[in-house]
Amino acid sequence: MTDKTMTIEITLSENDDVRLLLGAHDKNIKIIEDSTGTVIHTRGELIQIVGEADAAEKAQSVIRALQELIKRGINISTPDVITALNMVNKGSLDYFKDMYEEEIIKDRNGKPIRAKNAGQKKYIEAVRKHDVVFGVGPAGTGKTFLAVVMAIAALKKGQVQKIILTRPAVEAGENLGFLPGDLKEKVDPYLRPVYDALYQIFGMDHTNRLMERGVIEIAPLAYMRGRTLEDAFVILDEAQNTTIAQMKMFLTRLGFNSKMIVNGDTSQIDLPKGTLSGLIHAERTLQEIPKIAFANFEAGDVVRHPVVAEIIRAYEEADLKDKR
Repeated sequence: MTDKTMTIEITLSENDDVRLLLGAHDKNIKIIEDSTGTVIHTRGELIQIVGEADAAEKAQSVIRALQELIKRGINISTPDVITALNMVNKGSLDYFKDMYEEEIIKDRNGKPIRAKNAGQKKYIEAVRKHDVVFGVGPAGTGKTFLAVVMAIAALKKGQVQKIILTRPAVEAGENLGFLPGDLKEKVDPYLRPVYDALYQIFGMDHTNRLMERGVIEIAPLAYMRGRTLEDAFVILDEAQNTTIAQMKMFLTRLGFNSKMIVNGDTSQIDLPKGTLSGLIHAERTLQEIPKIAFANFEAGDVVRHPVVAEIIRAYEEADLKDKR
């Protein structure tokens, strides 16, 4: 410890849910300690933060922000702690509290689904304001899940009559030719995140009924050719694996009273070497069209285990070194 070391004490009140704040086995506190480089002691209703002045104040701000959410009746979890830490480092912790004012929809168990970070909040706002939105960024940022949630919310409000979910049929380390079934059946395993999101909101049985009635359609990108998609919420996932021609074909399917979301991660392209990704080309070509929005996610927007963001950053740095 140095001369700049300070100790900050937080006294918890009867209205604080101490177990929720600290997390199972003090998990939340350990995450805050690791991120800020502080030492945090918890003794009954007293939390003591010891560390460099700036770090201790950041830890205090994060704990205070989490306390406020808990008092509002929000059950915080690890992603919320990580988001608060990311935002305090960016100096935008006040915005963190505002994110929880609005819920998009409730899942089948009645649990509210909200934006988990600033990147997700901007993405949601872009979808509400634009008919075509590109969500570009690393895996784990919630692009696919949020797109499906927004589609379901639009369907429930009667804003659209149908949800269409698609992706290009490009191998991701496996050979589709060896998988059983027709093209749709071969692509289905790669759409597991889409199914997971649908099941979380509707449940498996209701999702299957909606698919049987054609209200929800899940199909390979090749099935979109020649169609005009009207009164529909259309989601293209894994868009980094489209060719330029496929991307143009998809975007020009847009009909009246429809929305399109195009999601992808330009660091995970599985196209043959030398083939330019349709997503990268679209970013370069369509940026100046006002009615199209681009929502970019960063490693800090990852809502998986904290180490995932560090892994993504390490690979990004390695890629930069290779390019140099």
